[in-house]
Amino acid sequence: MLRVRQKFGKYRILGRIASGPLATVYKASDTIHKTRVALKVPKSDDNVSHDDFLHEVQIATRLKHPNILSVLDANYIGDKFVIAMELGSESLADRIERRTSTARSLELADQALAALAHAHEKKIIHCDIKPENFILFPGNRLKLADFGFAKISLWTLKASGSGTIDYIAPEQAMGRPKFQSDVFSIGLVLYRLFSGKLPEWPYKWPMIGHERLQARFGPEIARMLRKRLHNILTYLEYRVTNAISEGVNSIIQWIKYTARGFRNRENFKTAILFHLGGLDLYPH
Repeated sequence: MLRVRQKFGKYRILGRIASGPLATVYKASDTIHKTRVALKVPKSDDNVSHDDFLHEVQIATRLKHPNILSVLDANYIGDKFVIAMELGSESLADRIERRTSTARSLELADQALAALAHAHEKKIIHCDIKPENFILFPGNRLKLADFGFAKISLWTLKASGSGTIDYIAPEQAMGRPKFQSDVFSIGLVLYRLFSGKLPEWPYKWPMIGHERLQARFGPEIARMLRKRLHNILTYLEYRVTNAISEGVNSIIQWIKYTARGFRNRENFKTAILFHLGGLDLYPH
């Protein structure tokens, strides 16, 4: 535990912002650049690996976006790998506890979604979407932080059930995070932002806070959202139908081409089975 006014490398500790299972975040002053930063310092624990913090830095530096928190510096101070980040004024979790106008809440929601969409475009699954990981800056600017649990998406992705239990998607809790897991979590964050309540598992409809949500959003907004959702679903249906059609046509063309090279039906059937199983088998 670092103390207030303690010198730590080139930083002077000004106070503690938050403490988690893996690290403590301090408000600190950079004595060389004369700026204030948020300093993330790992805890002295056998379960804390420097590789985890290096992974977080490498993920964050891939994501250049106005709504994603920037890493200013990362280096060893003694035997600790320390991350210096932009210093905000408070977290979204703090802001939710006070009254917020619908217009301002919509602005914050738009920025949160923009940050997550950018991460997903870069094939990054955040895996720990929650109000505490959205940091507010002057001018109502919101930034997504803490990519310590983030995963790089592969065709098949396996991971531990890391994340925050109140916001975690079922498949992520079982160690199978997907892009949809982040969407599940951001849905709960936004529901809490607009209703002031966090639903608990198992979810029942109407969920807690539903009346306040209805009061904040009149029937005209509900109609607009339904129309937008219908347009999105129609577009997705069109894309899926086209993809299936193109896939079927490509298989038909492959069968016509391949059939010419086989002398008997059994060899031809075997080739099709190998092809559908993802293997290329060409006649000799």
